[in-house]
Amino acid sequence: MRKKVGFVSFRFAGTDGVSLETQKWADIFERNNCECYYLGGELDTPEDHSMLAPYLHFQEPEVRETYQQCFVGGTRPPELTTTLHRHREIIKKTLYEFVEKFDIDILVPENAVTIPLNIPLGMAITEFIAETEIDTIAHHHDFFWERKRFLVNCVWDYLNSCYPPHLSSVQHVVINTSGQNQLALRTGISSTLIPNVMDFETPPVGIDDYNADVRQALGVRDDELLVLQPTRVVQRKGIEHAIELVARMGRKAAFVISHASGDEGYEYQTRVHEYADMLGIRALFVQDVIGDKRGTTPDGRKVYSLQDVYPHADLVTYPSIFEGFGNAFLEAIYFRKPIMVNNYSIYSHDIKPKGFKVIEMDDFISSETVKETNRVLDSKDLQAEMAETNYDLALRHFSYRNLEKKLWGIARAFYGVEAEDG
Repeated sequence: MRKKVGFVSFRFAGTDGVSLETQKWADIFERNNCECYYLGGELDTPEDHSMLAPYLHFQEPEVRETYQQCFVGGTRPPELTTTLHRHREIIKKTLYEFVEKFDIDILVPENAVTIPLNIPLGMAITEFIAETEIDTIAHHHDFFWERKRFLVNCVWDYLNSCYPPHLSSVQHVVINTSGQNQLALRTGISSTLIPNVMDFETPPVGIDDYNADVRQALGVRDDELLVLQPTRVVQRKGIEHAIELVARMGRKAAFVISHASGDEGYEYQTRVHEYADMLGIRALFVQDVIGDKRGTTPDGRKVYSLQDVYPHADLVTYPSIFEGFGNAFLEAIYFRKPIMVNNYSIYSHDIKPKGFKVIEMDDFISSETVKETNRVLDSKDLQAEMAETNYDLALRHFSYRNLEKKLWGIARAFYGVEAEDG
């Protein structure tokens, strides 16, 4: 029997990690005779398989105002409780409509009962699951206890009951071992570990007629290396470390930053600008011509996807201080590019032990990091050896094949042996 899977989150649009991983899960479900549907506050999913509900998005003005009232210390005002429950009831009604409209069999909240950006959404999902006992796979990317800004609040009762909910019909999935351990320690909830993946079974297309002019379009000169920072400009990405590395390499290079700061403000982006200027690095902020898919800007310039840029990169930098997993790491491996990566905790515990060959830093750029970077850039043979080793390891540990095996293990818990046949 063809199962119908309903994904629910704040948004399914753009290139944020949750949206990207959701699409990968949808690919696997659809390969196995399922249909996928989407409920969110912002969507670029197929219209006939989607329900748009703007009040699910954390950027919706009233949602954002309520969020700001929740994350302050002291006693919760009764008016805030009333507002939370009013919004919860509206969202729960939408969940019922979504499940009924598309005849959903499996509900998949994507980070919506994990990070409290829209608390009424988490409350509504929890109540809906309790009332219907619908089979649910809660996919957790960022737990609230991992973010300092959530630890001062007046809504501990909702955080403890809904983030995540402890209900019998919910199977929990985490993306790293730290999350798995902390979830069990804090709540007693067991979970399945499914790391982020890429379709390593299908090699990338590479350079084609459309993206052949990427270097020129981004403003990279013929005699420069293209050093790619494939992330948003937010503080936890540690971008100043990458700028320092480029400055100390002693080579002509353009430092290309693919995305803007997004919804986390522009103060750090200003800091990155100023630091690059101070060190004499030509930093190119190219977010206006990088999108989640190919297209054109309002003034007629070509828009490239990040997958169009990777094939032209000479080096990828990933000096993040903290990551839930590390999509950019997998992308660099997928495109067979040398990568400089910080030894952040999840990388140290979940990725590094697999044996990947990378340039490492430990929270600061050392002379050894600079020396190793130049050694790799000077040797095409070494780059090829690293790329081949890394691709083989990623195929073994972080491929669609692994995702499929894990997801179908959960499906069998819901439906028994019939899940093996889709």
